[in-house]
Amino acid sequence: MRNKLLSAAAIALALALASPLVATKTQAQQAKAPEPPPTPVEVARADIARIAPRRWAPGSVVSRDDAKLATSAAGRLEYVAEVGTRLKAGDRIAKLEDQAIRLRIEDARTEVARIKAQRELSDRTRDRLEKLASTNSIAANQLDEARAQVLQLTAQLQQVEVRVRSAQYDLEQTEVRAPFPGVVSERLATRGEYVATGASIAHLVDTTNLEAKVQAPLALAALVKPEMKLPVRIGDREFKASVRAVVPIGEERSRQFELRLALGENPPMVGSALEVALPDREVAQTLAVPRDALVVRENGSYVMRIKADNTAERVEVKAGASDGELTAVTGELSAGDTVVVRGAERLTVGQKVRIAERPAVAAAGTTSARSG
Repeated sequence: MRNKLLSAAAIALALALASPLVATKTQAQQAKAPEPPPTPVEVARADIARIAPRRWAPGSVVSRDDAKLATSAAGRLEYVAEVGTRLKAGDRIAKLEDQAIRLRIEDARTEVARIKAQRELSDRTRDRLEKLASTNSIAANQLDEARAQVLQLTAQLQQVEVRVRSAQYDLEQTEVRAPFPGVVSERLATRGEYVATGASIAHLVDTTNLEAKVQAPLALAALVKPEMKLPVRIGDREFKASVRAVVPIGEERSRQFELRLALGENPPMVGSALEVALPDREVAQTLAVPRDALVVRENGSYVMRIKADNTAERVEVKAGASDGELTAVTGELSAGDTVVVRGAERLTVGQKVRIAERPAVAAAGTTSARSG
């Protein structure tokens, strides 16, 4: 019995002596465990920028050359270009029958030939009488009658020549030609129909020379200037366009004015709906961060600021007006602070980061008020 008690005591003593060694070994292993690598993020600096709050106004894509073509002649249509036909300036778009006009021209030219023959005869008669009058062989009134006959026939000839030119002009009007390059978007009359003078025959639209037509509130008219660059949004696509013209006339009922923006290369299709961001009030200097730096949640917005030891901290902010890629903010943030623009959603407070700085951004049509 005594031997059993001694054996149990020896085992207990051995376990007690071994426990500190095991604990020390475990702590050493934990101390040697590597830290997780810093999270890579893209950053930018908060800065003072000129921000112009903007209001989106609806508009549409229109052609600068869009016409319903008509003719100044009347007649039955022999040809009308098909819808979708692409034409160059001067190409024929429609043709009216012209047989009656050609007969008028032929008749007028015959009359010209007849009067010319009569005038030549009168010229010769006048010349003979002038020779005889020099010797007093004829009465003076005979020479006067011959000269008057020549003048009369000359006037008749001029009158008939005008008829010829008028008929030729009418003949030219039987062909409707494109005044500018474009596409036939609509046939307003078809082959075989009789059209009266001035009736529209086809709708021609230039699909290369396009612009944006926007109706905006009159209150914004003083803030929009020609050559100003404004953001344009068509679906998910956003780009900038230059103001070509501001029409300084307001519409009485809607209290709106019109402006046109040049769309440049690769414009959208005519008739496409778009939105244009117009300045809502004068430009103001304010603290701003890139729009991508904002993390928006139901209970508010925040940015992740990087401290000197490359750890992240959360700063609550209130977002204001946006202009281009910049958004005005207010909160415990200062100009020059480094904020995360890529990867902020994955960061936690105190987390180590590895910084990959990206180029600075500016407000649309403005430059930053500070450098560096």
